[in-house]
Amino acid sequence: MTGQMDTERENKIEAWTELQERAALKEKKRIVLKIGSSSLTHPETGELNLWKIERLVRIICDLKGEGREVVLVSSGAIAAGRQALGGQKRPETISEKQAYAAVGQARLMMVYQKLFSEYNCVAAQILLTKNTMTNDASRYNAQNTFDELLNLGVVPIVNENDTVSTHEIQFGDNDRLSAIVAALIGADLLILLSDIDGLYSDDPRRNPDARFISLVPEITPEFLEMGKDTAGSGVGTGGMSAKLAAARIATDSGSDMIIANAEDVGIIHDLMEGQEKGTLFMAHPNLDFDLMDYINTKY
Repeated sequence: MTGQMDTERENKIEAWTELQERAALKEKKRIVLKIGSSSLTHPETGELNLWKIERLVRIICDLKGEGREVVLVSSGAIAAGRQALGGQKRPETISEKQAYAAVGQARLMMVYQKLFSEYNCVAAQILLTKNTMTNDASRYNAQNTFDELLNLGVVPIVNENDTVSTHEIQFGDNDRLSAIVAALIGADLLILLSDIDGLYSDDPRRNPDARFISLVPEITPEFLEMGKDTAGSGVGTGGMSAKLAAARIATDSGSDMIIANAEDVGIIHDLMEGQEKGTLFMAHPNLDFDLMDYINTKY
């Protein structure tokens, strides 16, 4: 009986903690928002989902209207290039990916620029490579650029510079890249939008008994074991293991992080209102945090 009462008490404390942490999201001012390729394209064709992109842009502009700063880490350049080139097969080699990205990056930014301008917002493109972050001077300049753009009220749109990155100098995926950006600019919150609801105890696509985890106070080895190395779509690259690696970077740097389903991008507003959706990873700043350690570490 005592054990049951202790469990109930712990559950109540956990629920209260989450309620408080969710409510605190309303006050977040500097937000990094990452959206994956599978969330920006039609699953049947791989074509850009313009309706969803337009709604995403509208929501970001509305967040800015609330006085928040938003950085968008957007996948989709390779998918957009694939579309522009007539729906070619999914690229496999680095040279194919670089060629598709070279075509698609310009196309994707053209779409973003047009849509942001319709809501009287200005967007800017920032293409990063791992070398940018590992070089002290380049990293400092990148940080200054972000700060100045945000001071000017601009929405930076970030992607890895796929046209020049090779396997040895890649971040690996945009989950990791977005966490690095969040740490670089001192973001309050990182939101990863993908094709999954959040963190489960096991892969829900394979195990119907997998338990959904709404709150992660701290990333322990137990949580890391829940990560999977497979991506859930034919256009994305990051699986749950990549998202947990991103969570470790973000939370250690002092940023909360949420994994949420991008099927309805309106979930962004729900999250900012404190609704219990997605998985919330609580920040636990590491006093010894050094971004270089995380950039050079493979999880």
